[in-house]
Amino acid sequence: MKKHWAILVVDDETVMCESLAAWLAEDGYTVATAASGREAIALAAANDYAIYFVDLKMPPGIDGLETMMEIRSLHPEASVIIMTAYATVDTAITAMKEGAQEYIVKPCNPEEISLLVGRIIKVKTLQRENLMLRQRLTKQYSFHDIISKNPKMREVFDLVREVASLRSTVLIQGESGTGKELVARAIHFSGDRAGKPFVAVSCAALAESLLESEMFGHERGSFTGATERKRGRFEQAEGGTVFLDEIGDISPKLQVDLLRVLQERTFFRVGGNVEVRVDVRVIAATRVNLQEEVAAGAFRDDLFYRLNVINIRIPPLRERREDVPLLAHAFVERLSREIGKEVGELSEGALRLLMDYEWPGNVRELENAVERAIVTAKTHVLTEDDFAFLRGASASANGWTAPDSLPLEEVVRQVILATLRRTGGNVREAAAVLGIDRSTLYDRLKKYGVDR
Repeated sequence: MKKHWAILVVDDETVMCESLAAWLAEDGYTVATAASGREAIALAAANDYAIYFVDLKMPPGIDGLETMMEIRSLHPEASVIIMTAYATVDTAITAMKEGAQEYIVKPCNPEEISLLVGRIIKVKTLQRENLMLRQRLTKQYSFHDIISKNPKMREVFDLVREVASLRSTVLIQGESGTGKELVARAIHFSGDRAGKPFVAVSCAALAESLLESEMFGHERGSFTGATERKRGRFEQAEGGTVFLDEIGDISPKLQVDLLRVLQERTFFRVGGNVEVRVDVRVIAATRVNLQEEVAAGAFRDDLFYRLNVINIRIPPLRERREDVPLLAHAFVERLSREIGKEVGELSEGALRLLMDYEWPGNVRELENAVERAIVTAKTHVLTEDDFAFLRGASASANGWTAPDSLPLEEVVRQVILATLRRTGGNVREAAAVLGIDRSTLYDRLKKYGVDR
């Protein structure tokens, strides 16, 4: 209904201000007036108007363009219509560049005003309905900040609910960027440990000595720089959950230490001789195939069995393309608000491009792509041109050509290495991409002396 849309008229000419307000009120809109830019900004700070009619020349004080910019800083989604009795091409161009939606010349025609406002309100109504629909869909398909309507992901959600209140160790497997930590947090905050700490440790980010101190803490004087006792992440998580990200990257020594924690629920701080007992739940995550790491002798089988009590595999984004529009719209809504830029829509062409892209970096890459598009966007609708950088990435991935002056065997070696890098060292997935058996791929790696 029209009464739900509020309009502010800003003009220092009382007759013009009151006349325009009266015309709009007759059309059923709620209308407020302001006689200066300062007054308009104060009203905008306290109220949310859908449309602002702002006079360009308003002495004394700030002029119409300054008023418009202040209003748009408060309400980026607001539509501002600049009015002036001194129309020039330069002022019109300046007004539109600064963000005015329309530019009209006084004296105003009531019928033209009605048509203009009706057109803007129609667009805003559709935008509001689309936003409400997307929010309902996001709510329907969201689970602890994870958004998906893919059947495999819905199975993951069900499994998370089942195991949330158990003490059993969970191993989450999936490619980089699929959201392994989000799933770990969902497990923690869905269970009876939700009120206790959730402590994350990146096993790939630190050297062995630093990671050991980070996980288990250290005693004063245990090494250079250890000026006081430090509690490790396991102690900090007492009663809660420790999330060990990229567990496949830990050293053989730390594998032994971690096995003891899982078996005995005790450990020693670095440089200490007092046994520390903890009550924590361990959730581990990895981008590599630990079964293959065990087979290759790179990971302890007894530790793997301790970690793999409950196994959760997160499918890559290319296996759940129906989630791309849901995720893209959710990212647009959140990131445009965080960046402070009025972008609220994705064109059909943009969505087609996003759906066709392979997303080797998965959900994280999609989020980064949306943020980059918002930052460089020129309008409030993201088009395929705003995602042109993905076309180049896709072309370079799909339009590969063999290097010149290389023997066939070396070309094959380079293709195998590139595929292994893209799959994060997952031999099974790399073999599937290459269309060969895993045993054949293992033979090739052995032949080339490649440590994957």
